[in-house]
Amino acid sequence: MLWDSNLIQKYNISGPRYTSYPTAPQFTGDVSKMELIGRMMEGSNLPISLYFHIPFCAHLCYYCACNKVVTKKYDKGAEYVELLAEEMRLRALMLDRDRKVTQLHLGGGTPTFLSVDNMRTLFKHVEENFNLVKDDSQDFSIEIDPREVDNAQLVLLKEFGFNRVSLGIQDFDPVVQKAIHREQSRELVAKVLDDVRTAGFKSVNFDLIYGLPHQTTTSFMQTIDSVIELNPERISVFNYAHLPSRFAAQRRINDEDLPSADEKMSILKESINALMRAGYRYIGMDHFAKPDDPLAVAQDNHELQRNFQGYTTNANTDLIAFGVSAISKIDGTYVQNHSDLALYQNSVENGQLAIMKGYISTRDDMIRHDVIMKLMCDFCLDSREISTKYRLNFMHYFTKEIEGLEQLKKDGIVRIDRETDHIIITVTAVGRLLVRRVCMLFDQHLNKQTTFSKII
Repeated sequence: MLWDSNLIQKYNISGPRYTSYPTAPQFTGDVSKMELIGRMMEGSNLPISLYFHIPFCAHLCYYCACNKVVTKKYDKGAEYVELLAEEMRLRALMLDRDRKVTQLHLGGGTPTFLSVDNMRTLFKHVEENFNLVKDDSQDFSIEIDPREVDNAQLVLLKEFGFNRVSLGIQDFDPVVQKAIHREQSRELVAKVLDDVRTAGFKSVNFDLIYGLPHQTTTSFMQTIDSVIELNPERISVFNYAHLPSRFAAQRRINDEDLPSADEKMSILKESINALMRAGYRYIGMDHFAKPDDPLAVAQDNHELQRNFQGYTTNANTDLIAFGVSAISKIDGTYVQNHSDLALYQNSVENGQLAIMKGYISTRDDMIRHDVIMKLMCDFCLDSREISTKYRLNFMHYFTKEIEGLEQLKKDGIVRIDRETDHIIITVTAVGRLLVRRVCMLFDQHLNKQTTFSKII
């Protein structure tokens, strides 16, 4: 992958992350709940991906933009599991019990806020309501705060079939950690990693964030060196978007402590170079993986997908999500739960699905979804795939968009191979960091949406 500072400066505008299309700002409360439920009940033979949002955190991290509830009252975990159990019961009535669950993810918040007993209860209800695949082909993962996990939890997770964990690292620099209110030593992380390996997990991801207060290229490279030494299978390097007007916790971060735009770009550039020198492959967006990791293998086999958790290996699944703010996707229908815990609880306790809003895709949305996801995951699109699947003439359907690609082609961001009746669009090495800008050409909803974070 090549780094072109001039192109990055020119094209580093605000844009969606495309974990869905249409993206979440298009979801609306105006759509009929009964129509959404009807769409969710339509028959399907696709495998299922389950997501559970656990909103509780014992500590407030100042950078965090997730839907969370900060509390030290761990008994709230048991109450919340009861709500998840009831929501599962309601949703399972709408699904064919024989459909296989090939993917399961616990996110948050801090999923390990749940005690061992709470987890055991949750898993019991999952098994009662769904047909889980547990033959080593499954992808069961959980996000872990190294400060909030113990060995008993890891053992239980492994027994249930979890095979991947993601550790929230962010930065090893103690000055940065203090500024973001997330102090955890490298020694603590190494100990947790050793416990994870001992428990038998086959894949570990480290989450890092660049652009945090007091970060410099030199200091963050020390973190990168430590991460490489600890040798996780996957690494995510996320951009910190400082939006204190939207996220109250970020107001505790001083603007003057943030790295300059130039320094931030230097941090990212050197991080990419270091990780690739260490043998990690750039998957896309913020994700890196070892060449033999299932994420890299899926990309090689053109099976890589994106959903609300980022890049994923399980192609062609329906995503069924549980908990506050969780988003489900069934075919082209998106359904989001209440983001307010009290409203979510009230709905579930009254025997109702906690639907806040949703979106039912049109045929045009479905076509553009496939185009965008192909570019995001494969960095390449053969228009014949879209033409054949949707029985259309791609060249005519996307005349305006193809014209828009010409400037990106001139700048070396894409290559376009033309034939009489089709084109092949390839995102170049220098264009991969800017793939979101390529996808934005095919996004019909952009002019109706709110402001996004910058592409890089």
